[in-house]
Amino acid sequence: MTVQMKQKITTFLWFEDQAEEAAEFYVSVFGGDSRIVDKTLYAEGGPGKPGTVMTLVFELAGQQFIALNGGDQGFTFNEAVSLSVDCDGQEEVDRLWSALTRDGGQEGPCSWLKDKYGLSWQIVPRQLHEILGGPDKQGAARALQAMLGMKKIDVQGLRSAYEGG
Repeated sequence: MTVQMKQKITTFLWFEDQAEEAAEFYVSVFGGDSRIVDKTLYAEGGPGKPGTVMTLVFELAGQQFIALNGGDQGFTFNEAVSLSVDCDGQEEVDRLWSALTRDGGQEGPCSWLKDKYGLSWQIVPRQLHEILGGPDKQGAARALQAMLGMKKIDVQGLRSAYEGG
């Protein structure tokens, strides 16, 4: 790669042949300070078709990732690794949830989802931690039980449970 990585540890994502498509999708979802930083193409004699994208470096909210078109080696994403997104509130949760589950993504329990490429995400409002860590331990327990029944986190539903409603 020709780009200087800005962090010591970078998440590396293996795609069969959708690395560029996926990176462009993620950049469009997160916007702001998200962008494609660099592309490396397969050269003659390599495992990929010469001139096609081998790797991409991209940033989401300032965090760098590397995506590889590595071919079908039987590798797939699973829930053992997920990307957790700290959201400002319900509006951001709703927007990201909708974008990431669109076109074949799958909702999971308790803030988890898989996008159309099979990558697992946790879309978490900051308020979740505030409510579950609140001073009313019984309220926090009710909120936790409410969360366990949710897919996309509903901040107002958590607050209502915390308050006993």
